[in-house]
Amino acid sequence: MARTASGFEVLEEAKRLLSRARAAEELRQAQAVVLPLEFGFSMEQTAKAIGVSKGWACQLRRRFIHSGGKCTVQQSARGGRHRANMSHKEEVAFLAPFFEKALASTYNLLHRHGWRKLAPDKRHPKVDIEAQEQWKKNSQDSSRKSTASGQGKRRSG
Repeated sequence: MARTASGFEVLEEAKRLLSRARAAEELRQAQAVVLPLEFGFSMEQTAKAIGVSKGWACQLRRRFIHSGGKCTVQQSARGGRHRANMSHKEEVAFLAPFFEKALASTYNLLHRHGWRKLAPDKRHPKVDIEAQEQWKKNSQDSSRKSTASGQGKRRSG
């Protein structure tokens, strides 16, 4: 046997909210109260009528009744820094002395292990610059010849 619907004390406020709702969430919340009490809808029927799941329809209805007939449209909890104890600027100020110390410690560690540069070499140690320049000068002619002769020999497939 199904339980009898509660919330008759906020039914009139829910009816008023039906006509003056400005957001879809407000309208759904009012409908979640009015439909079961006025028209005898089950929670499954109410959920289907307002386009939400049965659980969410119950949540909307419960929030409206417990707030005494006030629409409680909750803001989305997505995004943001919900577990932050300090603002971003406060964190930067708090961590600044530690970063200075950490940078010095990093340089000391690299020095102990024989590292002298933090950046990679700009070129290979065994590079032959003259050979590269010769290749740049001569490769343009050979690349033109290879593309001209290779255009007629395309593969299909």
